[in-house]
Amino acid sequence: MTPLAVAVAIQGEAGSFSHAAAREALGPDVQLVPCPTFEELFRAVEAGQATRGVVPIENSLAGSVYEAYDALGAHALHVVGETQVRVRHCLVVRPGTALGDVRRIASHPVALAQCRRFFVDHPGVAPVPAYDTAGSVRDLLAGRLEADAAIGSALAATLYGGEVLLEGLEDHPENYTRFLVVAREPGPLAGTSKTSLAFLLPNVPGSLHRAMGVFATRGLDLTKIESRPLPGQPWEYVFYLDVLGDPRGDVAEALAELAGLARNLRVLGVYPARTLPS
Repeated sequence: MTPLAVAVAIQGEAGSFSHAAAREALGPDVQLVPCPTFEELFRAVEAGQATRGVVPIENSLAGSVYEAYDALGAHALHVVGETQVRVRHCLVVRPGTALGDVRRIASHPVALAQCRRFFVDHPGVAPVPAYDTAGSVRDLLAGRLEADAAIGSALAATLYGGEVLLEGLEDHPENYTRFLVVAREPGPLAGTSKTSLAFLLPNVPGSLHRAMGVFATRGLDLTKIESRPLPGQPWEYVFYLDVLGDPRGDVAEALAELAGLARNLRVLGVYPARTLPS
């Protein structure tokens, strides 16, 4: 009997880089649950409409995806995995369109930010923000987009019948996006090596230094530190942190010490770390 495909919520449409990440993390036969926003993605997993969600959390060129961090902090889902996808942006047009005919290009704001050099080199072309890369390609080919082209993946061009006019629009070829896999229940501890957490600190001198010291004294590697404003409390911040190490050893000891320094310490997930794809 063929196993049922995993239902995976993504922000965007089939053919997006989130689609590619879902296939990379959970297999080629995933059943997509496309969602217009990160909020709807998280709600779909919470409601059981999907068993997993795949969320872009940072890009090597454009930086952190702040909407994803905010959604992660606002919902009680668990990070159970991660994957990293090499992002190669294509200029997709309706068949027969020449580059000289292109005046407006639509795509997700993060994708547009990864292609700044292209727009500098083509000053007569304007970027048009849209909610999704693949959705832009789909809408372009369906005649529902007020643009002449879209920036998206080669997969999206194939799925929706577009023509790839140019490849490699990204500012640097080493362009990767890291994705988190979220679920309603935490994953198993066996084989894990990365812990993601969120916490608040008292607004007093040296509080962040002391918090980071619990990891430094144990020689633990912090692979990501991010801060986001705390809604309703001006100039207060939520700190997000990823740390490598044994979650049942040095990391557990560090978290026990951090609990005495921080407020609202929350472990977002413990999962296997992934390296960059070759």
